[in-house]
Amino acid sequence: MKFSNGYWMTREGYEVLSPYEIHDVRVSGNSITVFATHRHLEHRGNTLNEPLMTMEFSSPMKDIIRARFYHHKGRRRAAPDSFDLLANGNAPVVIDNNDEFVSLTSGDTTVKITKAHPVVITYTHKGRVLTGSGTRQTAFVRAQDGKHHFREQLNLAVGETVYGLGERFSAFVKNGQVVDIWNEDGGTASEQAYKNVPFYVTNRGYGVFVNHPELVSFEVASEKVSKNQFSVAGEQLEYYLIGGDSLKDVLGGYTSLTGKPALPPAWTFGLWLTTSFTTNYDEETVNSFIDGMAERDLPLAVFHFDCFWMKEYQWCDFEWDERVFPDPKGMLERLKAKGLKICVWINPYIAQRSPLFDEGMENGYLLKRPDGSVWQWDMWQYGMGIVDFTNPAACKWFGDKLRALVDMGVDSFKTDFGERIPTDVVYFDGSDPMQMHNYYTQLYNKVVFEVLEEKLGQGQAALFARSATAGGQQFPVHWGGDCEATFESMAESLRGGLSLGLSGFGFWSHDIGGFEQSATPDLYKRWVAFGLLSSHSRLHGSTSYRVPWLFDEEAVHVLRRFTKLKLSLMPYLFGQAVQSSRLGLPMMRAMLLEFPGDRTADYLDRQYMLGDSLLVAPIFNEQGQSAYYLPQGQWTHFLTGEKAQGGTWRDETYDYFGLPLFVKENSIIPVGATNDRPEYDYSEGVAFHVFELQDGASASVRLPDLQGADKLQASASRSGGTIAFEASDSTGWSVVLRGVSSVAGVTGGTFETSEQGVVVRPESGATKLSIQL
Repeated sequence: MKFSNGYWMTREGYEVLSPYEIHDVRVSGNSITVFATHRHLEHRGNTLNEPLMTMEFSSPMKDIIRARFYHHKGRRRAAPDSFDLLANGNAPVVIDNNDEFVSLTSGDTTVKITKAHPVVITYTHKGRVLTGSGTRQTAFVRAQDGKHHFREQLNLAVGETVYGLGERFSAFVKNGQVVDIWNEDGGTASEQAYKNVPFYVTNRGYGVFVNHPELVSFEVASEKVSKNQFSVAGEQLEYYLIGGDSLKDVLGGYTSLTGKPALPPAWTFGLWLTTSFTTNYDEETVNSFIDGMAERDLPLAVFHFDCFWMKEYQWCDFEWDERVFPDPKGMLERLKAKGLKICVWINPYIAQRSPLFDEGMENGYLLKRPDGSVWQWDMWQYGMGIVDFTNPAACKWFGDKLRALVDMGVDSFKTDFGERIPTDVVYFDGSDPMQMHNYYTQLYNKVVFEVLEEKLGQGQAALFARSATAGGQQFPVHWGGDCEATFESMAESLRGGLSLGLSGFGFWSHDIGGFEQSATPDLYKRWVAFGLLSSHSRLHGSTSYRVPWLFDEEAVHVLRRFTKLKLSLMPYLFGQAVQSSRLGLPMMRAMLLEFPGDRTADYLDRQYMLGDSLLVAPIFNEQGQSAYYLPQGQWTHFLTGEKAQGGTWRDETYDYFGLPLFVKENSIIPVGATNDRPEYDYSEGVAFHVFELQDGASASVRLPDLQGADKLQASASRSGGTIAFEASDSTGWSVVLRGVSSVAGVTGGTFETSEQGVVVRPESGATKLSIQL
């Protein structure tokens, strides 16, 4: 929201009250409170009829500074007045209060407030300036209509770029944009977003989290081009400045505050196939797809039933449409006997024709209007109401419907919608509807996720969720929503995923081939490569089926190629997923996250790192042309073995069976012995592929079991012409030196050459190898 009229003036109807000079400072335990006047006080009489700004600074955990600003502190805020944070207390801090300034340091991150006028607030990490605010920046904005706001303007340095703010499909770098944190069902082609998160990071290595679940308006280098402004309605503002040695540390701090991503079960990383949205399907149709995949040697892990598993006009009643599924329990048993997991579509809306509507209305389980009647409209479903998840009884009622489906054989739920939440409603617990609009999805997904954890066990819950807000990363997986079947939409989907990853979300997917319309065979095959090199992979669409043989025969072979590639990479991918869950990092990483010192990486949004070692550059055109950038270092193409020196852009042409897929130097990629399913013993027969180990360098990798615990660890180091390799046990592993044509000898094992390089196998019982190059 804009309050300025150019540089000098304020917009008509507003009065901007900024801190001018410090009147008093109070130190209390682990926090400081600063009282600032809005003008210079020439004499004691000026203290009359004069507002102050109250500024509180503290720290909930190391390297995180909490800033709270107030005009009238006693103004009540209804729930949810903030996000549900995991650390609300005070961490140890160091406070310096002298004649010139007062400062608070948490870990290596410091906030300093000058006492001389004008007031300047500066945030640093290890003495390095991150950002701050000064004259006419921090402000309480008093409006003539009584709708007051609080705003902050944090400095942006020359060359500083801003990222995140949720899953945004606009330009990856947010500078110059106006971003409203307000969940909308707007597809992937506009400034609207399903997943709005009031958290951003910059290439200067810090993050800012605005702890307000309601509408937060960001003017990112737009109202004032050297500032990132954010504002909220009301009399107070709270935000957190998160410092660290790297953006990875910043994301770790943010997710320690708002919740780490849960580790999805290993089976979720396999290929998902759906009925698609409005297509006709019954058990015979479903089996034709599943059997067709098996006959063509296309490994399938999950089958998803979209909306029409229930009767039209009755979404949601959680009952199978008996006209097309007369024996749903038996059908699910037959499908699961084929080794499949089952997912079904749901949403938090109850249509009037659903038998559950009357039940929900009578028991107070649906959102109400101020007059006590049920809130309804016809958008999406005729006469639908919305489940009130602030009512514990409604949560149990909704959850019981899901428990019955899990008992029947369902393994996962696609939690669709949750964005179109009205603000002219009354909640059971008295929550403020403006503050609940974005927060509603958090309650919705939490209820569903906890049902799955309860029924299937810890570590076995997985959603396929569309809407989210801050903290939603705790309930993976999320997908990008309704994209079009175009290369442009494929690219905007990737931008959204990278943006979400820099907003604390670890796992993300998208509709391979696009949701709206039907892809051309060319687009489908290019999107397959992108989709199978994403954290999660799903074939889904709107009006047509997405099985590959309906596109062309080559599409079958392309899908087989990349599905089996992903499954063989599961020892690497699941290991990276474990790290994402533990550290709060995305599996699909914007390039600047891995290469923070490379300024070219700041703007890259058509390629990404899949984990910490694999670079993926999808192809976005019919000609198969790829323009991508390799950062400094030696790189090796994972599929072809081609070596390339980084620090430059490359232009190449690929057929449908390839794309730029490079491994950075000093990496170990564990490759599994299985490529027909995602769940297997990743240590059995694993081959550790070692890429361009430089002299004096080392690399290590951990293979998890299916619960995410470390099972097999391996490391390699090079000194001169000798590579030392060690594993934590001797169970059937091998080493592949990629791109090496021969070695002089091996101590502790045997070797042979292959197309990929030199294969070294340890002697029986050996855990160490010494390889002479």
